[in-house]
Amino acid sequence: MSDKAPAGAPPAESAVPPEAPVLDPAAIGAKLGATDYPEPFRAAVAGRLRKRLGNPLGITSFGVNLTRLEPGAASALRHWHTRQDEFVYVLDGELTLVTDAGETVLRPGMCAGFPAGRPDGHQLVNRSDEPATYLEVGDRTAGDEAHYPDEDLRYDSVTDLFTHRDGTPW
Repeated sequence: MSDKAPAGAPPAESAVPPEAPVLDPAAIGAKLGATDYPEPFRAAVAGRLRKRLGNPLGITSFGVNLTRLEPGAASALRHWHTRQDEFVYVLDGELTLVTDAGETVLRPGMCAGFPAGRPDGHQLVNRSDEPATYLEVGDRTAGDEAHYPDEDLRYDSVTDLFTHRDGTPW
Protein backbone atom coordinates (compact mmCIF):
# COMPACT_ATOMS: atom_id res chain seq x y z
CA MET A 1 0.00 0.00 0.00
CA SER A 2 2.75 2.34 0.73
CA ASP A 3 6.39 2.98 0.51
CA LYS A 4 6.60 2.52 4.26
CA ALA A 5 4.62 -0.03 6.21
CA PRO A 6 2.22 1.67 8.65
CA ALA A 7 3.10 0.17 12.02
CA GLY A 8 1.75 0.72 15.49
CA ALA A 9 -0.21 3.84 16.32
CA PRO A 10 -1.02 6.27 13.51
CA PRO A 11 0.53 9.75 13.43
CA ALA A 12 -0.47 12.33 16.07
CA GLU A 13 -2.92 13.96 13.64
CA SER A 14 -5.39 11.20 14.56
CA ALA A 15 -5.11 11.66 18.33
CA VAL A 16 -8.36 13.64 18.51
CA PRO A 17 -11.08 12.49 16.13
CA PRO A 18 -13.48 15.10 14.73
CA GLU A 19 -16.85 15.60 16.45
CA ALA A 20 -18.68 13.93 13.56
CA PRO A 21 -17.35 10.81 11.84
CA VAL A 22 -17.34 12.68 8.53
CA LEU A 23 -14.42 14.04 6.57
CA ASP A 24 -14.20 15.94 3.29
CA PRO A 25 -11.04 14.70 1.54
CA ALA A 26 -10.72 18.11 -0.13
CA ALA A 27 -9.91 19.52 3.33
CA ILE A 28 -6.87 17.26 3.74
CA GLY A 29 -3.51 18.50 2.59
CA ALA A 30 -1.17 16.23 0.67
CA LYS A 31 2.22 16.67 -0.96
CA LEU A 32 2.87 15.33 -4.43
CA GLY A 33 5.55 12.63 -4.31
CA ALA A 34 5.89 12.55 -0.51
CA THR A 35 7.76 9.41 0.55
CA ASP A 36 10.03 7.97 3.21
CA TYR A 37 12.02 5.97 0.66
CA PRO A 38 15.79 6.49 0.67
CA GLU A 39 16.91 8.98 -1.99
CA PRO A 40 17.74 6.55 -4.81
CA PHE A 41 14.11 5.31 -4.85
CA ARG A 42 12.07 8.51 -4.49
CA ALA A 43 11.60 9.27 -8.19
CA ALA A 44 9.25 6.29 -8.68
CA VAL A 45 6.50 7.98 -6.65
CA ALA A 46 7.14 11.59 -7.71
CA GLY A 47 3.71 11.73 -9.38
CA ARG A 48 1.78 10.19 -6.46
CA LEU A 49 -0.58 12.28 -4.31
CA ARG A 50 -1.80 10.47 -1.19
CA LYS A 51 -4.40 11.76 1.27
CA ARG A 52 -4.59 9.81 4.52
CA LEU A 53 -8.32 9.56 5.28
CA GLY A 54 -8.38 7.24 8.31
CA ASN A 55 -5.87 9.06 10.53
CA PRO A 56 -7.86 12.31 10.94
CA LEU A 57 -10.94 10.23 11.82
CA GLY A 58 -9.13 8.48 14.66
CA ILE A 59 -9.00 5.08 12.93
CA THR A 60 -6.09 3.17 14.44
CA SER A 61 -6.23 -0.48 13.34
CA PHE A 62 -6.08 0.12 9.60
CA GLY A 63 -5.15 2.88 7.19
CA VAL A 64 -7.24 4.29 4.34
CA ASN A 65 -5.69 6.48 1.67
CA LEU A 66 -7.19 8.31 -1.28
CA THR A 67 -4.39 8.21 -3.84
CA ARG A 68 -4.00 9.85 -7.24
CA LEU A 69 -1.32 8.80 -9.71
CA GLU A 70 -0.32 11.17 -12.47
CA PRO A 71 0.56 9.63 -15.85
CA GLY A 72 3.82 7.68 -15.54
CA ALA A 73 3.73 7.52 -11.73
CA ALA A 74 3.81 4.41 -9.54
CA SER A 75 2.01 3.75 -6.26
CA ALA A 76 5.19 2.43 -4.65
CA LEU A 77 8.16 0.28 -5.52
CA ARG A 78 7.03 -3.29 -6.15
CA HIS A 79 6.74 -4.79 -2.65
CA TRP A 80 5.02 -7.28 -0.34
CA HIS A 81 4.36 -7.35 3.42
CA THR A 82 5.08 -10.10 5.93
CA ARG A 83 2.21 -9.28 8.32
CA GLN A 84 -0.04 -6.64 6.76
CA ASP A 85 -2.85 -7.15 4.26
CA GLU A 86 -3.53 -4.57 1.55
CA PHE A 87 -6.55 -3.80 -0.65
CA VAL A 88 -7.02 -1.31 -3.50
CA TYR A 89 -10.20 -0.13 -5.26
CA VAL A 90 -9.99 1.92 -8.47
CA LEU A 91 -12.25 4.98 -8.52
CA ASP A 92 -11.32 6.54 -11.86
CA GLY A 93 -8.73 6.24 -14.58
CA GLU A 94 -6.77 3.18 -15.58
CA LEU A 95 -3.96 1.54 -13.61
CA THR A 96 -1.66 -1.36 -14.39
CA LEU A 97 -1.12 -3.83 -11.56
CA VAL A 98 2.38 -5.33 -11.75
CA THR A 99 3.01 -8.63 -9.90
CA ASP A 100 5.23 -11.68 -10.29
CA ALA A 101 2.51 -13.16 -12.53
CA GLY A 102 2.65 -10.24 -14.96
CA GLU A 103 0.49 -7.20 -15.59
CA THR A 104 -3.26 -6.64 -15.28
CA VAL A 105 -5.14 -3.48 -16.24
CA LEU A 106 -7.49 -2.23 -13.51
CA ARG A 107 -10.39 0.06 -14.44
CA PRO A 108 -12.95 1.92 -12.30
CA GLY A 109 -14.86 -0.45 -10.03
CA MET A 110 -12.14 -3.12 -10.05
CA CYS A 111 -10.20 -4.06 -6.94
CA ALA A 112 -7.19 -6.14 -5.93
CA GLY A 113 -6.04 -7.66 -2.64
CA PHE A 114 -2.63 -8.60 -1.32
CA PRO A 115 -2.64 -11.01 1.64
CA ALA A 116 0.14 -10.70 4.19
CA GLY A 117 2.99 -13.17 3.92
CA ARG A 118 2.57 -13.90 0.22
CA PRO A 119 5.95 -13.08 -1.38
CA ASP A 120 4.50 -11.68 -4.61
CA GLY A 121 5.58 -8.08 -5.01
CA HIS A 122 2.95 -5.69 -6.33
CA GLN A 123 2.65 -2.09 -7.46
CA LEU A 124 0.25 0.06 -9.45
CA VAL A 125 1.54 2.10 -12.38
CA ASN A 126 -0.37 4.72 -14.35
CA ARG A 127 0.57 4.01 -17.97
CA SER A 128 -2.29 6.07 -19.35
CA ASP A 129 -2.25 9.74 -20.34
CA GLU A 130 -4.79 10.75 -17.66
CA PRO A 131 -4.59 10.80 -13.83
CA ALA A 132 -6.06 7.79 -11.98
CA THR A 133 -7.50 7.67 -8.46
CA TYR A 134 -7.94 4.74 -6.09
CA LEU A 135 -8.53 3.86 -2.44
CA GLU A 136 -5.83 1.97 -0.52
CA VAL A 137 -6.69 0.07 2.65
CA GLY A 138 -4.10 -1.68 4.79
CA ASP A 139 -3.99 -3.02 8.32
CA ARG A 140 -1.43 -1.91 10.88
CA THR A 141 -0.31 -5.23 12.30
CA ALA A 142 2.84 -4.68 14.36
CA GLY A 143 6.12 -6.36 13.46
CA ASP A 144 5.65 -6.05 9.71
CA GLU A 145 8.45 -6.06 7.17
CA ALA A 146 8.13 -4.83 3.60
CA HIS A 147 10.28 -6.53 0.98
CA TYR A 148 11.12 -5.01 -2.42
CA PRO A 149 12.05 -7.85 -4.79
CA ASP A 150 13.32 -5.60 -7.59
CA GLU A 151 15.54 -3.45 -5.34
CA ASP A 152 18.20 -3.90 -2.66
CA LEU A 153 15.71 -2.65 -0.08
CA ARG A 154 13.61 -3.76 2.86
CA TYR A 155 11.65 -1.93 5.57
CA ASP A 156 11.34 -3.07 9.19
CA SER A 157 8.42 -1.51 11.09
CA VAL A 158 9.92 -2.47 14.47
CA THR A 159 13.04 -0.34 13.92
CA ASP A 160 11.30 2.06 11.49
CA LEU A 161 14.31 1.74 9.16
CA PHE A 162 14.92 1.04 5.52
CA THR A 163 17.91 -1.24 5.03
CA HIS A 164 19.71 -3.09 2.28
CA ARG A 165 18.78 -6.78 2.00
CA ASP A 166 21.85 -7.65 4.09
CA GLY A 167 20.57 -5.45 6.93
CA THR A 168 22.93 -2.49 6.54
CA PRO A 169 21.10 0.86 6.85
CA TRP A 170 20.45 3.16 3.92
